[in-house]
Amino acid sequence: MTELVEFENDRENGELEMGSFSHSLAQSQLTILVSEGRKFRAMVELSLDATQVDLSQFGLKSQNELIPDLSIYQRGGHRPKKGRDIMKISEMPLLVIEILSPKQGLDDILAKFEAYFALGIKSCWLVIPLNESITVYSTSEHFKTFGNNSTEVIDEVIGIQLPIKEIFDPEDF
Repeated sequence: MTELVEFENDRENGELEMGSFSHSLAQSQLTILVSEGRKFRAMVELSLDATQVDLSQFGLKSQNELIPDLSIYQRGGHRPKKGRDIMKISEMPLLVIEILSPKQGLDDILAKFEAYFALGIKSCWLVIPLNESITVYSTSEHFKTFGNNSTEVIDEVIGIQLPIKEIFDPEDF
């Protein structure tokens, strides 16, 4: 029997508390650092249209959307017309970043990574604030972890290099 993992309703029901200090700090710092070079745009908790893939094959209950902590796009993409908004975006990002929260399971995030790759996303990052590590996945089976002994996080698929210390321990905080 396949266990289905439900994400959106968990957020609505308050079962998963995503708002920890370490989660928020990592999300904020990554948003700033990724956007600094003006090559990429970081979008926070953007709803991705996943209707083209059956998410239940990955053990996900969500029928039609996924909401990563960060979606990274190359700058210059389309924007909604003034006065309009997009509730669910069909253009997939180059990279998604998921930040492990204290009450979140690793298997849940890895199941989402499988779905992200099936949707055509090129790279996925797993950020674990408590041990200050980031694992960069180029496929579900190929990954590299950056942590205490690393000075930078390097994503060769997307072409991003970020100082790891600035993500977890910014000097100006």
